[in-house]
Amino acid sequence: MSIQDNINNIKKVLKENITLIAVSKTRSLDEMEEAYNSGLRDFGENKVQEFTDKYEPFHKDVRWHIIGHLQTNKVKYIVGKVFLIQSLDSVRLLKEIEKQYAKAGITANTLIEINIGREENKTGLLLENLEELISEVEKCNNVKVSGIMTVIPIGNEDKCREYFKQVKNVFDSLAKRQFNNINMQYLSMGMTGDFKIAADEGSNMVRIGEGIFGKRIYNNQKVNK
Repeated sequence: MSIQDNINNIKKVLKENITLIAVSKTRSLDEMEEAYNSGLRDFGENKVQEFTDKYEPFHKDVRWHIIGHLQTNKVKYIVGKVFLIQSLDSVRLLKEIEKQYAKAGITANTLIEINIGREENKTGLLLENLEELISEVEKCNNVKVSGIMTVIPIGNEDKCREYFKQVKNVFDSLAKRQFNNINMQYLSMGMTGDFKIAADEGSNMVRIGEGIFGKRIYNNQKVNK
C-alpha cells in the first residue's frame, strides 16, 4: 500500500481529537512529501542533526516534534524551530532548555517523558522523580509543560493496556492540580504496534513511523528531495 493508503487507514481508526505524528526518522524528503500531501502536518524526529537537515528544505507550516532523547548540548540547535519537545526527562535538560530559550526570548513547549516500564535501556523520567521536575518547571520563565509522553515496553495487549492506563492515571492526576507553567493538554502515547490500544486508553497524540512509511531502511540515510 502507498503512504497515503496507510495514512487513510490509520485515520479511519483514530478519533478526530487524536493528532497523528509521522515519525520521519531515516525517511527521505520524498517520502515525507507524500505524507504531507496526504494531509499530515505533524512530523517527529529522533535526532537533532537529522531534524536540522530536514528543517530548511521542508514545508514551513509543519509542526515539528522532537521525540528522541535530547542531549543538552543539542538544545541550542532547535530553539524556535519545534512545536513540541516531547522528551523532557530531567532537571538538567529542563535548565538547559530554559537557558537557551531565554536567550531567544521565546517559550519552549514540552512534554514530560515518563519511563513507565522502568527500562534501563530507555530514557524517560521515573515516576518517583516527577514531583522534583514539576517543582523546577514551576520556577521557569521560558518553558511550559503541555502534557506527558511515554514509550512503553514491548508486550502483549494486556500488558500494553496496563502501562497505558498507568500513564493516563498520571495525566489525569496532574490535570486536577493547579501549577505554574504546566497544563495537561497532550497525552502522547502509542506507536505503530500499539496505537489502537493507546487510543482506547485515552491517548490524544500517536507517533507512527513504519505504519505510515513501511519498514525502515537503515542504510539509506540520505536526505534527498
